Amino acid sequence: MSSDTALRVDPPPAGLEKARRVALVTGMSGAGRTTALRALEDAGYEAVDNLPLSLLPSLVRPEDVPSRALAIGVDTRTRGFATAPLLETLERARSEPNLDVRLLFVDCEDEVLRRRFTETRRRHPLAMDRAVTDGIRLERGLLRDLRDRADLLIDTSSLSQADLKRRIQDSLPIEAPAGLAIQIISFAYRNGLPRDADLVFDVRFLSNPHYQAELRPLTGLDVTVASYIEADSGCASFLDGLTSMLSALLPRYEREGKSYLTIATGCTGGRHRSVFVAERLNAWARARGRRCAVLHRELSPERRVEDLGPAAATPASASGSAIA
Repeated sequence: MSSDTALRVDPPPAGLEKARRVALVTGMSGAGRTTALRALEDAGYEAVDNLPLSLLPSLVRPEDVPSRALAIGVDTRTRGFATAPLLETLERARSEPNLDVRLLFVDCEDEVLRRRFTETRRRHPLAMDRAVTDGIRLERGLLRDLRDRADLLIDTSSLSQADLKRRIQDSLPIEAPAGLAIQIISFAYRNGLPRDADLVFDVRFLSNPHYQAELRPLTGLDVTVASYIEADSGCASFLDGLTSMLSALLPRYEREGKSYLTIATGCTGGRHRSVFVAERLNAWARARGRRCAVLHRELSPERRVEDLGPAAATPASASGSAIA
């Protein structure tokens, strides 16, 4: 299992499914915390940003809880920011039976963060008089414990603004749905592992359509590519073994209180074999009533597919908007 796996939080006790949902949104500066907060506001949350930490307990107090879901943005710019008291407040709120508190951490690769600050000419909040890389390194150290305690960890390094909004709104709906929310990501090993993956499967042993001239320009979404991979004598047994393992794992993750699971499938270029396997896993999970989304990281935005729910996936709209 990846070291990025978020620690579990027990679901609300039985009979309290209508507990008020509270999303605490934090993460690395420049990774998309503001975009995440706006996405939750668009989804119906009441959003509060950079509230002084001394006021946080009174904002999420359990008595006389209103029904509207609450999203609270906290980062290193917040007055009185310190990891230890924030975690203490978080644990107290989690212990209240009529609050359903989730910690969302938005992360990003250091080099992508550096480029975002450089291109926008914004100053890093912890590097006002020093290099951006120094601020990123310092902030990562300050936020390490929060990242480790996150219920939902999203890496925005290769996500568009629209991708991030869909991930947020699918994963943290106001009415908390039952069951595990599954995200499946196809990727190219040459571009690095998805940092938010819980389970990673290497599918580079399957027959590679890249070496077939007529298949090279296509992707794993195309029927001819899928047929070519399925003709590999090891394909069917691999998929049977993989789904058999997941059939055993998913209920155990749910019993442990895990709400989100990210499964990554990787190949060399991230266009054929990994996409094919991700699609097969998505179809398998949906056929069993699982809430599932699939994202093909290396494909152009118009060919990415992302949706959550047992129904068939629909193409996501393209967007190259910057993440803030």
